Amino acid sequence: MRIVLVTGKGGVGKTTTSAATALRLADRGVRTLVLSTDSAHSLGDTLGVALTDAPTDVAPNLQAVQVDTQRRFEAAWLGVQEWLGGLLAGGGVAPIIAEELTVLPGIEEVLALLAVRDHAASGAWDALVLDCAPTAETLRLLALPEALRWYLDRVFPVQRRLARSIRPLAMLLGRGEAIPPDEVFDALVTLADDLGEVRLLLGDPSVTTVRLVLTPEAVVTAEARRTFTALALYGYEVDLVVANRVIPAGDDPWRQAWAATQAEQLQTVRESFGAVPVRAVPYWAGEPVGPDALREVADTLYGDGPALDTGAPASGPPLVVEPDGDGHLLRMRLPLAERGEVHAVRAGDELVVTVGGHRRIVALPLTLRASLVAGGSYRDGELRVRFRPDPERAPRRPRPRPRRSEAADG
Repeated sequence: MRIVLVTGKGGVGKTTTSAATALRLADRGVRTLVLSTDSAHSLGDTLGVALTDAPTDVAPNLQAVQVDTQRRFEAAWLGVQEWLGGLLAGGGVAPIIAEELTVLPGIEEVLALLAVRDHAASGAWDALVLDCAPTAETLRLLALPEALRWYLDRVFPVQRRLARSIRPLAMLLGRGEAIPPDEVFDALVTLADDLGEVRLLLGDPSVTTVRLVLTPEAVVTAEARRTFTALALYGYEVDLVVANRVIPAGDDPWRQAWAATQAEQLQTVRESFGAVPVRAVPYWAGEPVGPDALREVADTLYGDGPALDTGAPASGPPLVVEPDGDGHLLRMRLPLAERGEVHAVRAGDELVVTVGGHRRIVALPLTLRASLVAGGSYRDGELRVRFRPDPERAPRRPRPRPRRSEAADG
């Protein structure tokens, strides 16, 4: 199973890239499903097929889905929503307002991820191509499983223990409805477990890779660079950068100016992303809609290749811990970050890493939990944190027991 996530700034052509990639895989005999989590619903328009939440046939070996998060929300969260709505209504909140207040922030992103997990686990396809929302929403989507799992693992058990302790007293006082029933807690446990599976699936670079789509413009390139850094922070590997809508050179001054400007930006793009391949797709004379036009895009983008192996070298694990003298060195890849925007602080058994507006909480390996932070730095696209043994937590050597003759003499 392979999963390809396609993202980029809104309007750069990520949906076209997703559809062309999916068609190329299907044409090469790979059973492929292309999904869209973008609320703009443009995947069906690009393919020329009306899509629903159920797989729809597009071409041999190719099906497509527009994830219906509303329907999935009603199926998965209805019990929790009914309890919260009843609680708010008992406090005098109007029913329609209570219904709005009981929608969990981020639940649409959660359900979209669970839809990807379900389709991947079905075994019906060899490859999933995910047409993601624009970059800001995609980064929130990819960071969500780990962040929400962290919250549920730490806060949720305390809340559940308190609920079990307080519920008998609340029942005596006639306020038992204010304490969540076990069904609500069970729903949250299931959600935490499901998100753990999603993180394992999407966080495996042998299964999941990201393709970043941009247009060769200064503003778009700057956002793509920040996205590249954020994806590395969350542990996702980019295997291809698609430079879309490249204007061919012409005789008129207008096209000459655009071609020169884009050529300069393409050079910046190739220098920015290092060993990651950058492939240029021209600005087509007509809008690439429908299978025939999308196959032409795929031919330009992938040549004769199958669209899975882009030639990008494996960048290795995003986080490595290695011996360093009497301690250890933790290394995390953060390419293209500015030195002043990288911050790391230890909080108990976790390392909180912040880059720009993005944050990740990393659980420290057991080998580092009994150590002290001795320093850190950011250079050559890598965060390095040094750990040294904590003398107070180091295991004490047992004192040698005296021999019998020595003990008797004493």
